[in-house]
Amino acid sequence: MNLPTRTPRYTATAMALHWLLAVAIVGAFGMGLYMSDLPLSPTRLKLFNWHKWAGVTILALSALRLLWRLGHRPPADLPMPAWQARAAHAVHFLLYLAFFAVPLSGWAYSSAAGFPIVWFGVLPLPDFVPVDKPLAHQLKELHELLAWGLALLVLAHVAAALKHHLIDKDGLLLRMMPARR
Repeated sequence: MNLPTRTPRYTATAMALHWLLAVAIVGAFGMGLYMSDLPLSPTRLKLFNWHKWAGVTILALSALRLLWRLGHRPPADLPMPAWQARAAHAVHFLLYLAFFAVPLSGWAYSSAAGFPIVWFGVLPLPDFVPVDKPLAHQLKELHELLAWGLALLVLAHVAAALKHHLIDKDGLLLRMMPARR
């Protein structure tokens, strides 16, 4: 396919929310992998707090992104086979679901484990499940499973975007990149 002379683009707000969320998710996932194998120490405790803060921030950004998306239609789909369009819509739906499920499961785990979340050390967030160690264990496993699921969805999303950019050369990726002046 040839690149259209004028590729319909996402709004600057949609792009900013997309890339902020992308960086936050990759950072929180990497931090989660790193900290989970550390022995109990002040560094591990500090990283757990940072991970929680990142999770709450991801949750807030996800809510803002969803609200923005509900009020602003994305650019029209570029011509592609119907199965690719259906796959893209399914992955996007699952990504949005995971944007909420991963941080909420982490918050529930923290609550059940008896470790409150104080966002950036300033704003105490309510526990939404009671302290329950067996439940905490199950929620920790759920959080990890959902995080890996989100990671796989992100990889699929990136792979598809790169395929469109490098192989199809259809301008799809450029719609989410800031315009060059």
